[in-house]
Amino acid sequence: MRIATISRNTLETQITVSLNLDGSGTAKFATGLPFLDHMLDQIARHGLIDLDIVAHGDLHIDAHHTVEDLGITLGQAFQKAVGDKKGITRYGHAYVPLDEALSRVVIDLSGRPGLVFNCNFTRSQIGEFDVDLFHEFFQGFVNHALVSLHIDNLAGKNAHHQAETIFKAFGRALRMALESDPRMSGMMPSTKGTL
Repeated sequence: MRIATISRNTLETQITVSLNLDGSGTAKFATGLPFLDHMLDQIARHGLIDLDIVAHGDLHIDAHHTVEDLGITLGQAFQKAVGDKKGITRYGHAYVPLDEALSRVVIDLSGRPGLVFNCNFTRSQIGEFDVDLFHEFFQGFVNHALVSLHIDNLAGKNAHHQAETIFKAFGRALRMALESDPRMSGMMPSTKGTL
């Protein structure tokens, strides 16, 4: 089983992430940020990844440190759980619609961090949540999961729908990239011999 638990403790946040990359999509969250919990649930459900996340942060200042550090910790747990990557598909992509919104996410479990994030949210807040923090979450994730990630919101008028299609597509793309490829038969999916 590809499982990991990582804790990150700083003067600003205390976060623990447990995940099972071969799970069934069960999830439990306590971040103090309800809309972020809703988005994390999309990753779990559509990626078939079991997630258990507890985060305590300096939310009296704002959500920035908590969201960024959560991305970092999730990335570290992912990197630990994914293992040597032999026999996996490596690449994943997904288009996900929700009513008027449509997003595309493409991922490469390359061993190299890189993020391209294209989303012009139609408003700056979803409830109490600052949409700028989604970029910080994904930047933290790619820097520590060591993946290349392209996120493009292609259409949308409702910011909630825009965000939800991004997180659903991210979960689906992860799921595809993590799948074993029986034709690879334990081989490394790279001509370099390592990822």
